[in-house]
Formats: sequence, C-alpha cells, structure tokens
Amino acid sequence: MNSFINVLLLVVTFPTMLLSVFVGFDLPVDFLNTTGGKLLYRFEIFLLLGLVYAIISLRRSVRRWMGVRMTSQINKFAWNGEISKERKQRVILYTCLEASLLFFLALSFYFVTNQAFFISLVLMFFSLESIVFLLVNAKRKFRVGITSKAVLVSDREVILIYLAGLRKVSVSQQTIYFDYIEELQLSFPIDCIEEGSRPEFFQTLEAQLDPNRVLFQNTNPK
Repeated sequence: MNSFINVLLLVVTFPTMLLSVFVGFDLPVDFLNTTGGKLLYRFEIFLLLGLVYAIISLRRSVRRWMGVRMTSQINKFAWNGEISKERKQRVILYTCLEASLLFFLALSFYFVTNQAFFISLVLMFFSLESIVFLLVNAKRKFRVGITSKAVLVSDREVILIYLAGLRKVSVSQQTIYFDYIEELQLSFPIDCIEEGSRPEFFQTLEAQLDPNRVLFQNTNPK
C-alpha cells in the first residue's frame, strides 16, 4: 500500500515540477505560443495539483492512523503483539526519509515559483504529519493482530489478510505467504513478528482456521 502511494506521488511530482520550472523561469511554451509565466489558469492548475497531492497523502494518512488505532485495541484480538525491533527500526528510518523528501519537495516547489505555494503547503503539512505519526505511535502501537476473520499488520503500512477462502499458509525466504482459491496470493515479511512470538502467532492462526481446508507449511521453527 505504502509503496503504491509513493509511486503515485512520484508520478504526480514529475509533471508538477516541470510545470513549476516553466512557470518559475518563464520558459517558452512553443506549442501554445506563450511562456510559462503567462500561461492561462496557472493558479487553477497548481491548485488542482495540490488537491491531488492532498487526496493521495490523506488516504495514506487516514489508513495508517486507523490501522494503529485498531491494533491498539488488544482485547479485540485472539493474538496481538508488537512488530519486531528490526522492523520498527526500518519503519522509523523509511518514514523519516519520506518526511524529509516531502519537506525538500515543498521547499523546492516554493523556491522555483511561489505560485506553487498551495502544493508546498500540502507537502509540508504531510511531512510534519509523518513525524507526528512516528512520535505518537512508534513506541508501542506498531503491532500485528489476529482475529477470527483476518490478520492485521499495522505500522507505516497497513496489511490486511482475510482468512475467508484461505487454502495455504507457508513461510519462504523470510516472507509469510497466504494462498487463496483462484490463485490469489497475499504476503507480508515474517520480521513483522518478533522471533520469539512466531510459534504463538502460528498456533493462534491455526486455531482460527479449519485444519481440513488450510495447509500450514514451514511454519514450525526447526
């Protein structure tokens, strides 16, 4: 999910930066017989692009805040545990890098052309939001939980694995795979779960499923 959002932001950023350069440096736009500084509807275009950034970033923000809120309600889960220390360190690092990149883009857009101030404002807001997200949740709220219907992983990403239709659970190359009917496969890294908690995780997961319908493979530590 988080990777998909980052790709979307990247796709939007390239044409937005190109437009900002043309407007900020008043470069000629030959096919329109004008220059960037004289383009019609510049304000409206920058406003629309800012709204696109806001919608994409807001969707990610709402999803991950809801995710940590849900996994923090420990009594609603058959099993619930914190993510591993290694995973948490990566989550903190990657989120800080994302926040730094958004902050850098915000400054870049504004210094290239102040007509992109709304875009800069949106990016600055979500850069700060990412830092607040870490400060509030990083200590104990990044967790993995199992209910009778799903497995939920919640940190900088939210991974939801439904149990309905599940046919096989297997571990291979540090990844837990969930295979369904009609060849659907979902997965998440096994290091989301502390190594010492993995036997209990798989035991609880097995207890939620019909052993005659779901195969567990390589889930027992040697």
